[in-house]
Amino acid sequence: MRVYKCFRILGWDFTITPTRFVLTGFVLLMVAAVVLRLLTGFQYVTNLTDETPWGMWIAFDVMCGVALAGGGYSTALLVNMLRYKEFSVIARGALLTSLLGYILVMAGLFLDIGQWFNFWRPFVSWGYTSVLFEVFWCISIYTTILSFEFFEIITERVLVKKLHKYIVKILPVLIVIGLVFPVLHQSSLGGLFLIMKEKMFPLWWSEFLPIYFLLSSFFIGSAMVTVETTLAKSAYGHEIPHEVMMKLNRIGASIMGVYLLLKLYDLFEKHEWGYVFQGSLQSNMYCLEMVFGIIIPIIIIISPLCKKRWGLLTYAWLTVLGVILNRLNCVFTSMYESGSYFPGVGEIIVSVGLISMGILIYCFLVENFNIIGNERAVQIKIDKDKDIKNLIWALLRTKRR
Repeated sequence: MRVYKCFRILGWDFTITPTRFVLTGFVLLMVAAVVLRLLTGFQYVTNLTDETPWGMWIAFDVMCGVALAGGGYSTALLVNMLRYKEFSVIARGALLTSLLGYILVMAGLFLDIGQWFNFWRPFVSWGYTSVLFEVFWCISIYTTILSFEFFEIITERVLVKKLHKYIVKILPVLIVIGLVFPVLHQSSLGGLFLIMKEKMFPLWWSEFLPIYFLLSSFFIGSAMVTVETTLAKSAYGHEIPHEVMMKLNRIGASIMGVYLLLKLYDLFEKHEWGYVFQGSLQSNMYCLEMVFGIIIPIIIIISPLCKKRWGLLTYAWLTVLGVILNRLNCVFTSMYESGSYFPGVGEIIVSVGLISMGILIYCFLVENFNIIGNERAVQIKIDKDKDIKNLIWALLRTKRR
């Protein structure tokens, strides 16, 4: 097995691998595209027009990003409010994934503002009748709360013991507040589409859209935690007991079952079954979303397949991809004519670069902080840092004498 170089600079570790070189390259390309976008506007970087104002940055980076980051609040709800203490082993990993997800969402929102230098206006101009205004504020506040929650982990490593003590004391309050804002903005993202009834294909428009978005953000949360822990196992040998992950996903699948029943009720109530089987692009994409993103995952989770690791991972990946497809369908398939929009190269570069940057930051934090149960390794680093600091302090005192 090949051993890669691990650099240690000022007490911080980071392993250099070929994959991370590639990810760094994507980040550098993203920086160039972002600079071009900020200097010249949308015309050279995106394929957005007045007819297609929502592109990849909104559909994927924001709509999908917010949903994929739902593992933080769903895990916090189960661990801290419903007292499922067996899920504590995944709480910190879910928190980190959620925090990085929301930071990247904020970056996507910023880039999608036409005149980006006016990003500060919602903070002082209170458009309280706007759903998007509420989404902006809730995402901003929740990202801040996640940052404070993660600061409790940071203060363990940097030895700010007094500050760490105060963070631990206010942590329960932060968690409670942090459970309110995701419910608001996850549902409000669906509420954005309520005024688009005449523009959306009937299979995706519904009075229940806020509920659909909220429910799907919960069950994709548990699935995303499963994907994240599986990747962490491959990279760092971190393994969560299969029974814990199976129970977590069964809770998420029960919410998925409610989601499916509500969808079926909607089809019967509005007599829209004809649209499902009409054979058009919209009907085919809807069937693909429901069959592979909802029905097959439910079959897997209630069958003996979920007792196998590959079966549970298949459930998780199908669930994640199903919700991503749902968000993309809501923006593109339901509202845009076929071929009217395709992401520009710059849009793709920025989205790939943001994901790459999130992965690199995740790797750095996991290697230096107690995120995935690596308490012993982190403590050794802390002890080494103490020794280095004591040595430097002793040398300074000697020079003064």
